[in-house]
Amino acid sequence: MVLQDARIHASAMIEDGAKIGEGVEIGPFCHIGPQVELGDGVKLKSHVVVAGRTKIGPRTRIFPFASLGHEPQDLKYRGEESTLTVGADCLIREGVTMNPGTLGGRLETIVGDRCAFLANSHVGHDCIIGHDCVFSNNVMLAGHVTMGDFVICGGGSAIVQYARIGSHAFVSGMTGIGADLIPFGLAFGNRGYLMGLNLIGLKRRNFSREQIHELRRAYRALFAPEGTLKERMEDVAEEFVGNAEVNEILDFIRAGGDKQFCVPEFGKDVA
Repeated sequence: MVLQDARIHASAMIEDGAKIGEGVEIGPFCHIGPQVELGDGVKLKSHVVVAGRTKIGPRTRIFPFASLGHEPQDLKYRGEESTLTVGADCLIREGVTMNPGTLGGRLETIVGDRCAFLANSHVGHDCIIGHDCVFSNNVMLAGHVTMGDFVICGGGSAIVQYARIGSHAFVSGMTGIGADLIPFGLAFGNRGYLMGLNLIGLKRRNFSREQIHELRRAYRALFAPEGTLKERMEDVAEEFVGNAEVNEILDFIRAGGDKQFCVPEFGKDVA
């Protein structure tokens, strides 16, 4: 179904069954599959392909040569029905690829609202991306990654499959993340280690001086050289009772079970 006020270039191909919202703009040489839904005000510049069971949220803008919803890059995929959902007000630049889910995962890939994906970044199958995330150029997410809100990934960074990235975390450019990254953490290095807290991001998100100060105290205690991690977590939990940000970090680590997470590099000072 194509609404009358949609602006569609004569060279674009809209297959029967596609649902096109109000005020949608589809530029030259775009291809929209039969099970695609484009929300109100979506804009496709040109040469965009949207395939599969894909929903694009209102006012999202998609630039040339982006490919969204084609079958996942998983050799175990056998054509199972799966979905890709992209939220509202997202920015998807040139050459971005996003894949739907698989039977070995959630059967869905979900991208939150107000996210920005710069040129040639990739979201693998079964990923769940929070709101207000930013991917710089050439960021690569393997399958099954879970990412919180307000995460920023620098150019050329790569996230291993099944990794969890906590809210407000920052992944430096060219960093390879091979383990979970705690909320508010800043990862750096060829094989990313925990360099400290994302202090600039916290200030930009209007966290108070007191909140940041308490987070830093908790961080130092949590990654101090003395004692076991379990002992340090118990000490931090007792000292920072009722602190929402610190408890978010503790809950994140507990939820990971036996999974590894990024820690400060041996011999480096704890920020």
